Amino acid sequence: MGEWTQFLSAMLLALVRVSGIILFAPFFSSPALPMRTKAVFVGAVAFLLAPLVAALPRAHAEIGFGSVMGELMVGMVYGIILALFNETLLFAGEIVGVQFSFSAVNLLDPTSSIQTSLMSDLFQLMGSLTVIAAGLDRIVLASMARSFRAVPLGSYVLLPVTSHAIVQAASGIFLAAVELAAPVLAATMLVEIAVALMSRLSPQLPVMSLTVPLKTIAGFGVLTGSLALWPRFIEARFAALLDMAEHLLQLAPAAAANGMKG
Repeated sequence: MGEWTQFLSAMLLALVRVSGIILFAPFFSSPALPMRTKAVFVGAVAFLLAPLVAALPRAHAEIGFGSVMGELMVGMVYGIILALFNETLLFAGEIVGVQFSFSAVNLLDPTSSIQTSLMSDLFQLMGSLTVIAAGLDRIVLASMARSFRAVPLGSYVLLPVTSHAIVQAASGIFLAAVELAAPVLAATMLVEIAVALMSRLSPQLPVMSLTVPLKTIAGFGVLTGSLALWPRFIEARFAALLDMAEHLLQLAPAAAANGMKG
């Protein structure tokens, strides 16, 4: 009876952690995936992990307010940090959409259920396809399983340094989005400069009628060519965010150990 109770407690805590990750992490959080499918997947993963994580050293498979909130915080730290990847794609799409004069063309984003520009949705779809093709979704699941060894059940405490690090990571969205949109920005800027010089040579040239189509054609051409660099950029960015999440989770046991020594 005691082993069965411990198994159910470990399964519930694992369920809370896995749910927090699935709720925020890219691809898994998409509303395109049916809610029942997510629920079955989370339950199956928690059921399989429960006997393993309950037997790990320093694991406390006991139901309580602190343990449940700690497991929820682990999932949210993972999910929120990885969600910055989606925000980078959306911001890069906004920048490119302005350069293409598509800023007024808005669609309903299926992920966030808000109105976003056409290019933001395109960037997010291409980024999601790259994540799936590169197998990064499986890497997230593997990292989630490793998190139970780094932070055993019922032992996580949210530290102030974790919140500060998440805010700093969020501030890097702008730089990452500009890097992703840089080829299109450079191409459209060169087109604007060329059209401006031509208008100086020929004042009768219809500048407004030429600038938008030329920028769009040149931008789409450069964007198509730059797609070959997307897997490397996305994998590097995604891996950096995942490493950051794992590092922040590992700080909690170290801080707890230092506190006990002190």
